Amino acid sequence: MRKMNIFLVMLLSLVACSKEKSPNNPDQSMYFPSDAAATWETTTPVSLGWNQAAIQPLKDYLAAKRTKSFMILVNGRIVMEEYFNGHTASANWEWNSAGKTLVSATTGIAQQEGLLNINQKASDYLGTSWTSMPLEKENLITIKNLLSMTAGNDDTKQYMIKSNITYVADAGTRWAYSNIFQKLTNIVADASNSDFETYFNAKLKNKIGMDGFWNFGSIFTIYHSNTRSMARFGLLALNKGKWKNEQVINEAYFNESINSSQIINPSYGYMWWLNGKSKFMVPGSQIVFPQTLIPSAPADMYSAMGASDQRIYVSPSKKMVVVRMGDASDPLNPSFAISGFDSTLWGKISAVIN
Repeated sequence: MRKMNIFLVMLLSLVACSKEKSPNNPDQSMYFPSDAAATWETTTPVSLGWNQAAIQPLKDYLAAKRTKSFMILVNGRIVMEEYFNGHTASANWEWNSAGKTLVSATTGIAQQEGLLNINQKASDYLGTSWTSMPLEKENLITIKNLLSMTAGNDDTKQYMIKSNITYVADAGTRWAYSNIFQKLTNIVADASNSDFETYFNAKLKNKIGMDGFWNFGSIFTIYHSNTRSMARFGLLALNKGKWKNEQVINEAYFNESINSSQIINPSYGYMWWLNGKSKFMVPGSQIVFPQTLIPSAPADMYSAMGASDQRIYVSPSKKMVVVRMGDASDPLNPSFAISGFDSTLWGKISAVIN
C-alpha cells in the first residue's frame, strides 16, 4: 500500500509538471534577460491563448501609424517584437518625455542612498535664484513638487532658461506639465557629487543591462536607446524596481511613484501616467477630464509617455509590458504625452489578448 501511495504521488507530480510546461500552460515565473546575451526568452501568442486573428490588424495599425518598433512582454518573455519602416533591433530612438520616468527612478535611488530627501527644498541643492520667482515662492518648491509637476511655474514657458521659470501659483496648489523636471538632473548631480549620466549609468542603466545615452540640450533632456532597452526598464517597473534578486529602486518609493502624487491630477504620479483614476489633465491645459485616462486599457496600468507617442505601458494584472517607439501617429498633432492613439491602440491590443 505504501509503495502504491508513493507511486501515485510521483505520477501526480509528473502530470502537474507536464501540464505546467505544455504549450497551453506557459511558464508563469518571472523572467529577466541576462545583462549581456543577445538572447531573450520568448513565448507565443498561441501558448497564451490569444486571439490569432487579431494580431495582423494590430500590426497593420502600428505600421499605418508610423511605428518604428513594438514589443509585448508577458512575465518578462517576449511575445511580440516587431520592427517597421526600416527600423531595426539595434537602432536607437528618442524616448522624449517617456524618459522622465528614468529621472524619477534615479531620484528615488539617490534618496535610498541617503543623498537627498524629496521633501527637501530644491534650493538646498540648486542654490537661490535658480528661477525668476520671488525668493519666498522659489523656496516653497520641493523635490517632490518637481516630480509631481506642482512647482507652480508658468507652464506656457517650457524652456529651461532661468528667466522663463516664473511664478503662477504657490508650489503644491497647481498641476502643470513642463520641462522644469530637468532640474532634477542637476539636483541628483549635486547630491551625488557626480554628473547625472555617470550616476544614472552606475545605479540604473548598467544594473539592468540597458544601452543608450542622454542628450542634454539647452532646451530638452532626452534619452535614446534601442527598443529592448526600453523594454528592460519596463520590466524593472513591472517588478516594482526589482531586477532579478536586487531591489534597484526602493519598493516603497517606486510604489509612491506609480500612485497619485497629488489630488489635482490623480492620473499623474512621479513622472508616471496612471490609468484607472476618476479624472485626468493633459499637458498645456488646465481642463480636468472626468474619466479614466485610457478606458480601453487595464485599470491598473501605469505608463511612461513621451511626445510623438513614445510609450512604455505596464500592467501588473496582465504581467505585461508593452513598448512602442516611432514617429507621431498623427503628424499634424505630435502631442507632448497623451493622444487619441493610446485608446485606439489598446482597443487593438485588447482584441488580441482577450
